[in-house]
Amino acid sequence: MSKVCQVTGKRPVTGNNVSHSQRKTRRRFLPNLHSHRFWVEAENRFVKLRVSSKGMRIIDKKGIETVLADIRKRGDAI
Repeated sequence: MSKVCQVTGKRPVTGNNVSHSQRKTRRRFLPNLHSHRFWVEAENRFVKLRVSSKGMRIIDKKGIETVLADIRKRGDAI
């Protein structure tokens, strides 16, 4: 399963680990993803999404029906 948020599109980015002596090694910064079930009242079922913490806040603010409509408009399968 890919490490991409289905709501925000957040994905891993790359950067450096920097030690005290300023030696740099490459690393990945991973998004804070959670697999979460959301109840969709209009469809009378649960929808399982892989969302970041910010994605959960967006769902709390806009509502799950609005967010699902945006995801479907993008062409992503749910």
